[in-house]
Amino acid sequence: MADTSPDPQPGTDRQRGKARRALLGLAVAAAVAGAAWGGWWWLRGQYLQSTDDAYLQADSLAVAPKIGGYVAQVLVSDNQQVHQGDLLVRLDARKYRAAADETHATIAAREADLARARAELAQQQASIAEASAQAQGRERISPMPRPSSNAMHRWRARAPKPRSAWPSLPTSRPRPAARWPRARQRCARPRHGWPHSRRRCNRLRLNWVWRRPAMPRPRCDYDDADIRAPLDGRVGDRGVRLGQFVQPGTRLLTVVPVQGLYLTANFKETQIGAMRAGQQVSVKVDALPGRELTGWIDSFAPGTGAQFALLPPANATGNFTKIVQRVPVRIRLEVPGDLQGVLLPGLSATVEVDTRGDTRGNTTAGQHHG
Repeated sequence: MADTSPDPQPGTDRQRGKARRALLGLAVAAAVAGAAWGGWWWLRGQYLQSTDDAYLQADSLAVAPKIGGYVAQVLVSDNQQVHQGDLLVRLDARKYRAAADETHATIAAREADLARARAELAQQQASIAEASAQAQGRERISPMPRPSSNAMHRWRARAPKPRSAWPSLPTSRPRPAARWPRARQRCARPRHGWPHSRRRCNRLRLNWVWRRPAMPRPRCDYDDADIRAPLDGRVGDRGVRLGQFVQPGTRLLTVVPVQGLYLTANFKETQIGAMRAGQQVSVKVDALPGRELTGWIDSFAPGTGAQFALLPPANATGNFTKIVQRVPVRIRLEVPGDLQGVLLPGLSATVEVDTRGDTRGNTTAGQHHG
């Protein structure tokens, strides 16, 4: 009896043909993808260096008082935006105000003493000048020489005066000479007192010059009772409270300049060989998916992170295991206006540097790497 069942060979061949075509398509796609990836890597990929060990930072500044005292007013709240010069905290400054007023009174008294001494010195100088002028005037009025007896008889014969006036005529001229010693004595009295007045004036002036640098200190302490913002930013880590007693140097709060953010990326030591200051950087912040920021390499740290650690490694002792070190790289960011209040210090980011690009920006020789 003849077998009438259909031959399964044609269907199997068709399935095998489809499978071969699918595998061939996958191989071609893989080859194209590999070729595209190889071309991309050859043209660009080999020049890109990336790391996810990157964080946003800002040069925050802790605010502390210069003097001690009780907190009288706290004029800012948490996370408040402040500007440079804004009043943040005010201390109780009553004792500093009293010290400043006392110093001001002392300054006024010493200035008055010095002015009075200078006036006395000027008055004595004027008295000396006046007495010297009078003495010189008396000295110029010299007496006439006493006439001889023959000249006296001839003068009496021609003189129209009566005889009763003759005996007094020869002695009437020497009177200015008798006044000259008294004029010299009046001139000597102010001269004797002038050195003493001059020494007193110099002593007051030197005492004033010596004490004057220390006199403004109470006024400075009084002014330091008002604690102001050192820069623009936002208030963070506010630990000061009303009525709290603070010592000089006590940390009250922190001002964070969120408008001056920068990025610190820690690249492996095997990645920084071709990096230069000024090269362009692509930044992706984890808090902003889908957004890509642009930045430029600003500078390189002068050593790896291990060199500035609290306990740096000592590889010369014991067993040694090589660990790839990381170098902090500072990156300047170009932050759009809509992200000025969104980006905060401490956020994580992924950084990619194109080492082919030309350097950009103003950099100094000390900032270039390599």
